[in-house]
Amino acid sequence: MTIQEPLPAVDAQPLTDPVSLKGCPYKADPYPLYERMREAGPVHRVLFPSGVQAWLVTGYDAALGALNDDRLGKNHDRGNDRWRARASIMPEPQHSQLQVHLLHQDPPKHTHMRRFVTDAFMPRRVEQLVPRFQELADALVDALPEAGPADLVTGFAAHFPFRVLAEVIGLPGELAAGFDRDWGKVVQPVGPTDPGRPLYEARLKGLQNYIAEVVAHKREHADDDLLSRLVVARDQGELSQEELDSMIFQLLVAGQEPVTNQITTALIALFRHPDQLDRLRADPALMPRAVEELLRHDSAFELTTWRFFDQDSDLYGTGIPAGDSVIVSLCAANRDPRRFDDPDALDLNRSPNPHLAFGHGIHFCPGAALARAELQIALATLLRRLPGLHLAIGDEDIEWIPAVLGRGTNRLPVGYDRRL
Repeated sequence: MTIQEPLPAVDAQPLTDPVSLKGCPYKADPYPLYERMREAGPVHRVLFPSGVQAWLVTGYDAALGALNDDRLGKNHDRGNDRWRARASIMPEPQHSQLQVHLLHQDPPKHTHMRRFVTDAFMPRRVEQLVPRFQELADALVDALPEAGPADLVTGFAAHFPFRVLAEVIGLPGELAAGFDRDWGKVVQPVGPTDPGRPLYEARLKGLQNYIAEVVAHKREHADDDLLSRLVVARDQGELSQEELDSMIFQLLVAGQEPVTNQITTALIALFRHPDQLDRLRADPALMPRAVEELLRHDSAFELTTWRFFDQDSDLYGTGIPAGDSVIVSLCAANRDPRRFDDPDALDLNRSPNPHLAFGHGIHFCPGAALARAELQIALATLLRRLPGLHLAIGDEDIEWIPAVLGRGTNRLPVGYDRRL
């Protein structure tokens, strides 16, 4: 089948225009809606909770094509006035100071900036650090109650990725201890009239002050680490101050929260499929392949960030005005039956598994090898050291985070027999 050829229709209400991407039922399980959208066509106008409208790409082939389409740029300067009126949620001057990181750059600037971070996340270096990551995971499990119940977000998933990240980028312990995870919520849009706006702006300013503290510390205590190299690049004129601050912003937020969320989505998927959970417990060697399937089945990066055409363009038969935002649904692509057999099933032995959880093309996640290692260590450690691990609440009581682009939960109450 081609991406333009619809699948057989199912008995469902017709899609609205725009399609609303908001509400608790959608966040709890967006996959039925994504299925209907894929069947109707590869591109749909959608409405986000902030009021911004965008064009959403669904389906595997369409997603792959859009992620590699060099007509689509990431720089916010491409956005038109309609997009800017509602989508530029972060106020000035912070927007200009913190939003010029890799995710919002196009070549050649993107190529220039990306070269500063790739070495730190190379698979070879990640492999060398695995014993240290295991120590960090075990220390967190040591601090859990000897028997359930426990919250695996506050007790493990909210801390493990950040401690790993600190090791990788060279964030010293005293500064790492002062990082407030709530600062990461600045990527969850809060409009100017929202009652939560004052708290949002307070978090934003707190994070900006923290980044300034990190820069000052690394300038005074330079070492052979990523943060020090970025500060040196700024001082030598290879990066602007805004690019430096934005790259640190991206490292601190994108390097932690998605992995935290992916740990929760992976565990929830295993709890929902006890047969697969039993397989993984019985065969720990299955873990690398299992992680790939868990990434495909329910990705923490549900949607990509904005992309824009710089002129009116056609995208799979849909006319897109210049400067309108185009977003790719990675989760919808990863459940496309044209690419994956029985896509809604969780099959830990699935191979091949060319999922798009880390994106594709020039914006493929540079930290993919690190994220894979973290997930393998986190899941293996929890399953090995917490026998009988199970969800301690009803599936319907899981509170999914309201983030627009991501999936995860802020609480994951579990029970287990004992802590080994």
